[in-house]
Amino acid sequence: MRRLVVMFALVLLLVPAAAWPQAKSSDSGVYEQLNLFGEAFERIRHDAVDPVADQKLVQTAIAGMLAGLDPHSVYLSANEYKALQNRTPDQSASTGLVVTLDKGQFKVVAPRDGSPAANADIKPDDIIFTIDKEPTFDLTLPEIEQKLRGEAGSEVTLMLRRGTAKPFKVTVKRSAAKFPTVTHRLQSTDIGYIRLGGFDATTPDELAAAVGDLRQQAGNKLVGFILDLRNNPGGDFDAAVKSADAFLGKGDIAVVKGRKSDDVKHLSATPGDVANGQPIVALVNGGTAREAELVAGALQDNKRAVLLGSKTFGESAIETLIPLNGNGAIKLTTARFLTPSGRTIQGKGLDPDLSVAPLKIAKVEQADRLREADLRGALKNPDAGKPAIPGTTPGATPGSAAGSTSPQSKAPDKPAMAATPPKGDKPSVASGDIGTTSDEQLSEAIDVLRGLALVSGRTAAAR
Repeated sequence: MRRLVVMFALVLLLVPAAAWPQAKSSDSGVYEQLNLFGEAFERIRHDAVDPVADQKLVQTAIAGMLAGLDPHSVYLSANEYKALQNRTPDQSASTGLVVTLDKGQFKVVAPRDGSPAANADIKPDDIIFTIDKEPTFDLTLPEIEQKLRGEAGSEVTLMLRRGTAKPFKVTVKRSAAKFPTVTHRLQSTDIGYIRLGGFDATTPDELAAAVGDLRQQAGNKLVGFILDLRNNPGGDFDAAVKSADAFLGKGDIAVVKGRKSDDVKHLSATPGDVANGQPIVALVNGGTAREAELVAGALQDNKRAVLLGSKTFGESAIETLIPLNGNGAIKLTTARFLTPSGRTIQGKGLDPDLSVAPLKIAKVEQADRLREADLRGALKNPDAGKPAIPGTTPGATPGSAAGSTSPQSKAPDKPAMAATPPKGDKPSVASGDIGTTSDEQLSEAIDVLRGLALVSGRTAAAR
């Protein structure tokens, strides 16, 4: 048995072998910790009231190591890894929920557009307490994601809580359909509205096609574009980079930062802008997460778009799936992306240039004022207080568009009416309400875009 412990210790030592030259002084401490592990391993194996297989102890130890890093670093057993690689269509039906682990609770990042979860009115920041009556508190993120999947047409019942309101049940039917990532329409005959609900391999081409179709519909009389990134939980990293690149003719799209200080990669835009330099207003909120934040940050830092809405989710992890020689795999966070100017997104999110909460009109007393819940992403920011990475500009936030006015400075139209979030709710919008006539943020975006078009038109005329 001691030989097994020694072999396991050697495996642990070989994994970070590339880092030995920088860590030789701490080798003795590593050996001491491995001896501690070996002692605990033997104690559990011989003294636990219920016998535990050696393989389970080792796998649990690996899983524990990864769980202590971040919510997205996890261990996949050989069976789990095989199932992931060989998943059949019948096993891939999904509710469309994208979730994350936050302070021991499973939180909805956002439901995907057109998914059963979106149709069930599930919102960003909803907390999942149970799945088919099974508590989620002791489950891992892969286990949660697996439970949300199943056969097409099968149902899953969730117990959710929204804000401070009472928990409620929602039954969602799984679907094997492909959820759309790009939809578009002509808004008010001269504004191109493009909804980006996620990112997959087809998104960049669909985005370019949407811009061309909108131009044709408007007879080349478009004044600008509204890019709706609300409740976009992310998706394919490369597709998101290409989507941002579509609107940028120069500059950086993002900065990818690895573990080492010199492990920095700048992702640069290629020449060409599908919008031909016309003004863009990008809508964001607490459901704008991960790769959607990459796009929003790229457009904001390059002053290519005005961000309107509320603070984004705050997650920028890049994960790598690493096989373990036939013994499963680990999914490890190996890098994070920053905005082009070096601003950290992880744990902070992006602040919009114009803050506008999704509001509902209700009769209130004259003394009542606007209230907005905090949508700060709860994940810990590892770079707080650190200077921007070498070669980047410390994170100055791009200014608001010229001639635009902050929504907070506007007086209400009627003294006896005020806009307030519904009681017990956070300022997030249901996916089903996005783009409808009751979408207050979209109405504000249209006004801002017209102002931008007017200013840019006058500037062009002056030239």
